[in-house]
Amino acid sequence: MDWECCWSRDEIAPEECPYIGEGEEDLYGSQRRRVVEKCIECPRFKNDLTRLKGAGDPLADVLPFILTEYLEQKAQMGSMLGFLNSRTSEIKFLREVSLVLQTSIDLDEVLSIAMTAITAGKGFGMNRALLLMTDKERRNIRGYLGVGPKDYEEAWRTWDDIGRRNFTLKELAKNFQKTGLNSEKEKFHDILGQLTVPLADHGHIFNRALHGKKPILVENALNNPDLDRGLARILGVDCFLVMPLISRNRRIGVIIADNCITHKPITLQDMQSLETFAFPVAFALERASLYERLQEEVAKQKAANLKLREQQELIAKMEKMALVGKITSSIAHSIRNPLMVIGGFARTLLKGSAENDEKRSYLESIVRETRQLEDVLSEVLDYSESLFPVMDFWDLNELITTSLVDLAGTLEQSGTICLSELSPELPMVRIDYKQISYCLKTIISTALASMEQGGELRVESLLDGDGVLLRISDSGNSLSEKAQEALTAPFFQTQEMGAGVGLSLCKTILERQGNSLSIVGRAGGGNVYSIRLLTRKENL
Repeated sequence: MDWECCWSRDEIAPEECPYIGEGEEDLYGSQRRRVVEKCIECPRFKNDLTRLKGAGDPLADVLPFILTEYLEQKAQMGSMLGFLNSRTSEIKFLREVSLVLQTSIDLDEVLSIAMTAITAGKGFGMNRALLLMTDKERRNIRGYLGVGPKDYEEAWRTWDDIGRRNFTLKELAKNFQKTGLNSEKEKFHDILGQLTVPLADHGHIFNRALHGKKPILVENALNNPDLDRGLARILGVDCFLVMPLISRNRRIGVIIADNCITHKPITLQDMQSLETFAFPVAFALERASLYERLQEEVAKQKAANLKLREQQELIAKMEKMALVGKITSSIAHSIRNPLMVIGGFARTLLKGSAENDEKRSYLESIVRETRQLEDVLSEVLDYSESLFPVMDFWDLNELITTSLVDLAGTLEQSGTICLSELSPELPMVRIDYKQISYCLKTIISTALASMEQGGELRVESLLDGDGVLLRISDSGNSLSEKAQEALTAPFFQTQEMGAGVGLSLCKTILERQGNSLSIVGRAGGGNVYSIRLLTRKENL
């Protein structure tokens, strides 16, 4: 019989079979492979079977059964092969993800790999995933992070970009952590803010999934009697999956996954795959969260230890300062009484002496040196009092005005013109009024000592960042760096300024209160003394 199909021939020419394509040329010389791969489904072969049956051949009734069974077996084998390939890819994917989840203690890294795995095409391929986590007090479950496009246009751009870059899943997660994590939180802020459910509400679908430890697939959400319609409206989808995250019977949270863009049905295989994935994610989230809390506690302990150390150092310093204060106060009071007697008698004798008395110069010298000693004792006592400042809120401009009134006689006697430029509406400063007033008067006295008769003095107050600046400028001789250093060093003597403890005490007082004193000599002559007072300070 002359057959239409080439199944009966060992070798054929290329023009004898139109179904053998490019790259399959080896089938021309292989009858067995040609029959199995091409002839069985060839229309010519089916015509030959029909002719065989018409000829009354007994094999004509048997061959269709054999062919049908073969094709079914082939289809099943193809399906199984596809299933195995799918499972192989899933196992490879889970292994890649698990390596990160098992080793990472960074919460952002865990979130990035988990949420990318759920939504990426190379992962589970869901359109959108929302993560809800239990709060620290374990009273509520709250929206924490959302990932995915909000509309079709964004989805198209995202998928097109991913397709062009051809990132691996790990690269996608790293890129998402670096550039997309914060923006995704902001994008889904409105939805996440509405997804807060008390853990005590056992009837809510989130808590049902957590207590049952099984995923729940919600279909026909808008008409589902077991579901709050408000949740369906918030999510904006009619079908979604609620996947619980449980780690060692500890409720970590839930993941809501849906296909809000493609509306592709969520299959049983999707549920099973996500359920397998949920356990390592829950464990990794718990570990990362615990590590984050541990770091917070460690930081708190370090801060507490640092503060304790500072307080211990402050206590030790205050004890030393208190001892110094007691000693200086005791010595000063012991010296002051006989000094007052000496000075008093000297002044009395001086008043009763004649102008031409040869002893008058001796008495004047005693009175002058006694007054200098009294000034030194006064500064020593001021230092003793400065160890225990009385802090309160004061108006700096009022303090300046009052101090200048007290110094009016001294300024007039020296022939100095004093100009004040006080900035209005300055904030209140927390200071010891008496000590800051002492510092201002001491600086003005120092400035007067550096000026010739009839100089100019300028006192200013102004805002300076988070503080207030009190600035005193004189028109005297510009001080050298050595003289500036000398002014803030106790009993350091210079040719320009003599010796004393005035400005050194001022510097100590100000620094102890968290403020500062600086002295700058101007190139054109004169000096600027700046006191910077903070407007906000911790209690001393």
